[in-house]
Order: sequence, then structure tokens, then C-alpha cells
Amino acid sequence: MLVFWWRDDDAEKVTPQIERLLTLAGRYSLPLALAVIPKGATADLATRLAAEPNVAVLQHGWRHKRHSPDGEKKMELGDHRPLPEILGELRAGCERLSMLFPAQFLPVLVPPWNRIGAAVTAARASVGLAGLSLFGRETSGDPHSINTHLDIFAWQPARVPLTRAQAFAILCRELEGRLAGDNRPIGILTHHLVHEEANWALLDELFAMLADHPAVSWPPIPELFGLPATTARP
Repeated sequence: MLVFWWRDDDAEKVTPQIERLLTLAGRYSLPLALAVIPKGATADLATRLAAEPNVAVLQHGWRHKRHSPDGEKKMELGDHRPLPEILGELRAGCERLSMLFPAQFLPVLVPPWNRIGAAVTAARASVGLAGLSLFGRETSGDPHSINTHLDIFAWQPARVPLTRAQAFAILCRELEGRLAGDNRPIGILTHHLVHEEANWALLDELFAMLADHPAVSWPPIPELFGLPATTARP
């Protein structure tokens, strides 16, 4: 069985784009991991998501603010600042999301820009964030670390949607690896706020193909990470 999952980043409030995202997830009855920015998360978003039992909320850093120096890749959670300062922000974010989304928050850290320093990675569990999700091949062997692998955008040198051919080529490479014995879930990464019509059309085609395929499984997000929702606290 091929295991798939879906993560969407940068949620803070109810927008037309997030409504379209939730409609798409509902059309195919797919579990959705929504990475929410704690600092800007609104009560309206909490109310809206309470009606979506297939949505799990993950922690998208603290405020999605760059702290890396000019000339380095963008990072909020790099080892550029004192570790207690970073952990304090993550603790505050964990507490805020636990309060806003009591039935849906899962203690999984999604670092902004999919980058995180080694010290923050090692210490995240001390503030209640046992899980971790990045982009690319997993290397740690941590059972609570589940990555995404197909981002429907190319981000360098400027953000552009992947073409259908590019997206399916990446998917085929991932499938080849799984058929060769790699049993990790294949993660699809989206960013609802910047989707173009081509992105929505690609996702609709992709999910129509995969949602009910007899060889494909879409486990609930808490089951995927091996973590119960709302139980981990600092």
C-alpha cells in the first residue's frame, strides 16, 4: 500500500483561498494537515476549522519572521538567536494553538521555509513539540518526523507553479522509491494563499486519481505522526 498525506502552509485567518482549500479536501474526503502561524492565528479560523474533522492543525513556527542574516537562506528557527528565546516563542505558539484548536492541534512543528537549526531540532520536544515536518527526504529515523516531497511550486529564482509534467515527474520518482522498498509516506505540499488556477487544477486532477485508488492509503494525520492531538504540553 502506498501512503500519501497532504500539508498546506501559512494559514492564519479565514480567506477565500482557505475556503477553496477546504472545499477541495472535502470533495475527496482527504485528511489535511494545516500548518498555522500561531502569532497571527485568529478565533475566526478556529471556529471555521472546528467544523472540519479531517483537518489537523500543525505549528508553523511562531510568526513566520526571518531571523537569518542577509546572504543566508531565510530561517525563523535557525541557530542564529539564543536557544531560550526561540524555545520561548515556540512554547507560546504551542500554548496558543492548543487554546484555539483544542480538538485539532497536533504537536508537530513545521518550520517556516522548511528550515530549522540543529539545536532547535534537538530541543523542540522540551516545549511540547514532539513531531517535525520539513520538505525532502527524511534522514533522522525519528518516527514522529514526516516530510513532504512534492511541492507544487518551484521557488527559485522566483515562485512559479510547477507544470503538470514537472509535478508528475516528481511524483513518479517518489513512487519508484516506494515500490523499491521505501515505506515512508509521500507528502504533497501546498500554499493556499498563493495558488493560481493552474495549481488548483493540478491538485484536482491529482486527488481525483489518488483519493480512491485501491493501492493508496490516506491515514488520519495524528495516526501518520504517531501522536495524539492536544495531549503534549510544555
